[in-house]
Amino acid sequence: MSSSRRLYRHADLDRILNPGSIAIVGASPRAGSFGERLQKNLADFEGRVFLVNAKYQELDGLPCYPSLSALPEVPDCVAITVPREAAEPAVREAGELGAGGVILYASGYAETGKPERVEEQKRLTALAREYKLRILGPNCLGIANYLRSARITFSEYPHFSHPQPESVGIASQSGALSQSLAQAIERGMSVSHAFSAGNQADVDVADLVAYLADEPSCRAIACVFEGMSNPERLIEAANIAWAADKPLVILKIATGEQGAAAAMSHTGSLAGSNAAYIAAFERAGAIVVDDFEALMETAAFFAKAPRPKARGVAVVATSGGAAIMAADKAEIHGIPLPQPKPEAMAILESHIPDFGSTRNPCDVTAQVMNAPNSLGACAEALMGDDDYGAIVLPQPVAFDFHTPRIKVFSDLSQRFGKITCNVLISDWLQGPASREAEMDSHVAMFRSMDRCFATLAAWHKREAQRSSPLPPYQRVAPMAAAGEAARLIDDASRHSTLTEREAKNVLALYGVPVVGESLVTDEEAAVDAARRLGYPLAMKIESPDIPHKTEAGVIALNLKSESEVRAAYTKLMGNALKVASAARVNGALLQPMLPPGAEIMVGARIDPLFGPLVVVSLGGILVELLKDLVVAQAPVSPAEARDMVGRLKGVAVLQGFRGSEPVDLDRLADIVARLSEFAADQQSRITELDVNPLICSGQRITAVDALIVRKSN
Repeated sequence: MSSSRRLYRHADLDRILNPGSIAIVGASPRAGSFGERLQKNLADFEGRVFLVNAKYQELDGLPCYPSLSALPEVPDCVAITVPREAAEPAVREAGELGAGGVILYASGYAETGKPERVEEQKRLTALAREYKLRILGPNCLGIANYLRSARITFSEYPHFSHPQPESVGIASQSGALSQSLAQAIERGMSVSHAFSAGNQADVDVADLVAYLADEPSCRAIACVFEGMSNPERLIEAANIAWAADKPLVILKIATGEQGAAAAMSHTGSLAGSNAAYIAAFERAGAIVVDDFEALMETAAFFAKAPRPKARGVAVVATSGGAAIMAADKAEIHGIPLPQPKPEAMAILESHIPDFGSTRNPCDVTAQVMNAPNSLGACAEALMGDDDYGAIVLPQPVAFDFHTPRIKVFSDLSQRFGKITCNVLISDWLQGPASREAEMDSHVAMFRSMDRCFATLAAWHKREAQRSSPLPPYQRVAPMAAAGEAARLIDDASRHSTLTEREAKNVLALYGVPVVGESLVTDEEAAVDAARRLGYPLAMKIESPDIPHKTEAGVIALNLKSESEVRAAYTKLMGNALKVASAARVNGALLQPMLPPGAEIMVGARIDPLFGPLVVVSLGGILVELLKDLVVAQAPVSPAEARDMVGRLKGVAVLQGFRGSEPVDLDRLADIVARLSEFAADQQSRITELDVNPLICSGQRITAVDALIVRKSN
């Protein structure tokens, strides 16, 4: 597939994905054949089906034509069920006739890795370009368009769906996973389309997302994919969905990070390719989920949910244990559970026995079975409270008595313009009331308390992005810094890494505050430098072969006397010579010890697909252990950088934790933005950057160590 091809939009794909007529090339009476199964799957198709096979004149009472050219009209969609060896002529004939598109089921193309098969797939791509013919596949399982009852597949997609206004559209690279997601229909979910792309010789998963973004029959998109050689196409499709205000819920599988294992910096090992995908999708406004099981639940929620009226959530449980579970997950995902206002509290107190709880989360107890109207009264009181934008209704057991409750909560949700989240935590996942909840336009069904609150958090995050978008990027560092930094990198020692001193000199050009230092090459020089700099001091060995000093034992901190300086110099040099040759050891750096403060790591990595990425994490020696990090595509504005810092789980460390001086987060964000600009400017020269740590206390923020890894020639 050509990386320069524009993204297909709705009008480009409508004939193949929403056909009025379908031709089956390779139609057959043989039971179990692709042609026979496809014809059966189209029994309810609301359009015209043409059979093509020169061996037969009639099949099942329908005329069978010898070729596509013999058909009474040019078909919108040509489904080619013949083997790979016979497929290419049929594709060409479809193109010559002006068909809308081809679905090619045959496998054995580029997925085999064989050069001759790769070339066969390239020829299909060339035919698509030559005839402006849209091709799904090869190695494609097919698609289902439930608006037309068109299951254009030889396999099994769910047979029946009446798409509702809150339908979900599915876009998948994998046909089997497309089928798997579409089976949500069987439990009552509304699905408008289920697409699969196969080998993507022409139409790819990004095109399918773009089509659904423009498709009025679905309110949300569920996308699962493995990877793309041109992921910017999928980002462009995500931007189209964002512009259409259509939630895109996306899952990337194949998230292994073997490529990060060889990275020299903390950043390189932490910010692998999956982190790059997530950062790019989040910037485009997509909702990223980590688990396959979360994909359709989350998409169905976004298809049903209105815009949130408040961040607070009320929990109405009939079980104290379920209420506690909800409180635990709300805390994990940062969902506020404010207490009811006095008006609502009075109603709760009149209906909830004293062995229950009127606090949020509310435990109305099993007593509601004896007073069925009390649950609705409590729910109405909470729905009417302006502090709540959603109600969570845990369902500990799946029994018939829960079914009427769905309508009660649905009616209230519709009346107040809020969403009810029904969380079935019973192990009877498809038990009573589950289908009713799935089919209800105002109730979102979850089978995990964690997924429910994670989705609510994503709902609030998306609303914040839409209502208060971050200001556009504006450069912070002077443009002249880029050229001067490039010169210093090119002129620095010709090693794979710049020394710490060289790296800090480069970053200082961007306005990054760095600690002062002195390079010494013998013990006496170290003592003299210590007198000039003043105690206490840090000592580090400088060598391009020792990027991680702590692990190599070549760093000493808090040196307070001449004797400590001498001893440290001897010890550190001895350790350095165990891992590097004398010719590769430049000497020792002496630096003033900074007062203690919070430690932050800021880094960058040049991703082969997404370009420069900037990473913010809690710093010091625990950076890779804690893995509390936020990744974004570089460059970022100070406002974006401030948002990144705020998303750290350990942000409390920067906010005056246990009496420490709060860090000037705007100043920190400015430094992060400058470092991101460095990464973007120098992406042709470097592969990785680590500034670890930045020691932060109040307005004083200083880089005390830095590592820059060159790009190999």
